[in-house]
Amino acid sequence: MITGIIVALPDEISSLTSKKLNKGDCIFINEQTLLCCSGAGPKNAATASQLLVDKGAKRLISWGCAAALDQQLKPGDLVLPEQLHSESKLSLLIDSPWLSHTKITLVDLKANTGSLAESSVIVAESIAKQEIHQQTKAVALDMESIAVAQTAKQHNISVIVIRCIADPVDMSLPRAVSYALDNQGDVILSKLLWFLLTHPSELPGLIKLGLHFNAAKNKLKLVAKHLDIIVGFEQKTASK
Repeated sequence: MITGIIVALPDEISSLTSKKLNKGDCIFINEQTLLCCSGAGPKNAATASQLLVDKGAKRLISWGCAAALDQQLKPGDLVLPEQLHSESKLSLLIDSPWLSHTKITLVDLKANTGSLAESSVIVAESIAKQEIHQQTKAVALDMESIAVAQTAKQHNISVIVIRCIADPVDMSLPRAVSYALDNQGDVILSKLLWFLLTHPSELPGLIKLGLHFNAAKNKLKLVAKHLDIIVGFEQKTASK
C-alpha cells in the first residue's frame, strides 16, 4: 500500500530526505512512501493531496511544523491531533487504528493529541494565536492539514497529521518574515536580507525563530526514524 506524505516547505522536507524538491515534485522515499512538496497553504495542500491519490496513494500524512496555541507546547514538541478545526468551523475527527498505532510507535516522543486548527494565512502575532485558542480550544495551528484530511475524506482513505511545534504561542513572528514571504508562504531571501539591512534590530528575533524551527525539524527527524513502522501498519496487521 502506498502512503502519500504532503510537506509544504523544502526545509521541512529535509527531515525526510536529502533530495531537493520543488513545489509539485513527487518522489518515492521508500517502496511504499510517496513524498510531495506542496507549497504552503490549503489550496496547495489540496492540489498535492489529489496528485498523490492520482499516483496511487491509499492513505495520506500531513507532515511538517505548526504554531503552538497552547502555553504548554514548546518548540520541538510533537503533535498527533485526533481532531481538526477548519476556518469555516468544520470539525474532522481523525482518530483511527492507524493513528493509535502511530501514537504507540512514537510513545517515547511524548506526543500531544489535542486538536489542530486551520489558518489560510500566516498567523504572525501572539495575540492572534491566543484568540484562535480561545475560539477553538485547539493546541496548535497549521495551514495544510485540514485540506489534506478533506481530500482523504473525499476518497474514503485514512489520514494522520504529524506536526512539530516551531513558534510558541507567546512569540510573534519577526516582521522580517512577514515582509519576505510570498503568496505561497515561501521566504524570498533577497527581500529578507534587504529588510535586515534596513531593520537590524530584527536579527535577534529571526535567530530565535531559526533555533525554534531547528528544534521542530530535529524532532521530525526523530519521527522519520520510525516511518517504516508507521507506514507499514496494515502490512504488519495483515501478517498476523
